[in-house]
Amino acid sequence: MRKLFFVFLIIVIGFPSFAQKSKKDLLKEKKQRINALVKQEEEGVISYHQQSAFGIKLASDGYGAFFEMGKAKSVKKSLLFQIELTERKHPKEEKQSNVNIPSSPFVFGKINYLYPLKLGVQQQFLLGNKTNRNGISVTGNIGGGVSLALLRPYNLEVNDMDKGGRKFIRYESSDSSLYSSSGRSTHIADSLLFTNSSLLGFMQVSGGGFTKGWNQIKVTPGIYTKASLRFDYGKYNEQLSALEVGVMAEMYSKAIPMLVYTKPSQYFISVYVAILFGKRK
Repeated sequence: MRKLFFVFLIIVIGFPSFAQKSKKDLLKEKKQRINALVKQEEEGVISYHQQSAFGIKLASDGYGAFFEMGKAKSVKKSLLFQIELTERKHPKEEKQSNVNIPSSPFVFGKINYLYPLKLGVQQQFLLGNKTNRNGISVTGNIGGGVSLALLRPYNLEVNDMDKGGRKFIRYESSDSSLYSSSGRSTHIADSLLFTNSSLLGFMQVSGGGFTKGWNQIKVTPGIYTKASLRFDYGKYNEQLSALEVGVMAEMYSKAIPMLVYTKPSQYFISVYVAILFGKRK
């Protein structure tokens, strides 16, 4: 009985000091974690759970914008989910104006505007971390996804010889193949109307404007892949400020008509540069 009493006394006396010691250990461990995070921040180590960013890009065949959400798998790997909308320009597009009347510029022979809408996933790999807070972090991104080619018909504004005034026509539409002048019908092939420069003054052509063709959009599905290098120069861990350069390849289910006098293509390759701004947490 006396032995049990002494054991109980030792436990009662020793427990507060044990609890106090555990509390000190917890505070010490917390302080060590904080110091480690401060050290990482000073050394430029980027550590986060999630990030979101908005970017604008200039490509060799157009321009656009994108939004991404990222999830860190480790310090060196992340998964990026992106949505992107761009406008692609054909390299042979050339704007011109009608010299006979004041008019908005138009693109000679243009059939469709092309807006690729992309939904994809990228794997991000850390290639080089910052040497300090003001350094640059380099990552490599590779991935791909689905691309939807949104085709908006290009409209021309021309004289309406029958009713007077002006009207809008598009390539291969019913009203682009028939014109009348002085009560006499004149048939003009679609390709001539959109490509024959000698008819431009007679028709008094001008560009249809941004508001036309949205109710006539057609969609051609496809896929894409891209690879890039991203240079993050943000000063703080919770801010994303980066420059990205990369190459992108797209393939669609059928050829995309853009200009009358060029062969439609279903394959596109472009290089681009982009600026990103975002936040991490």
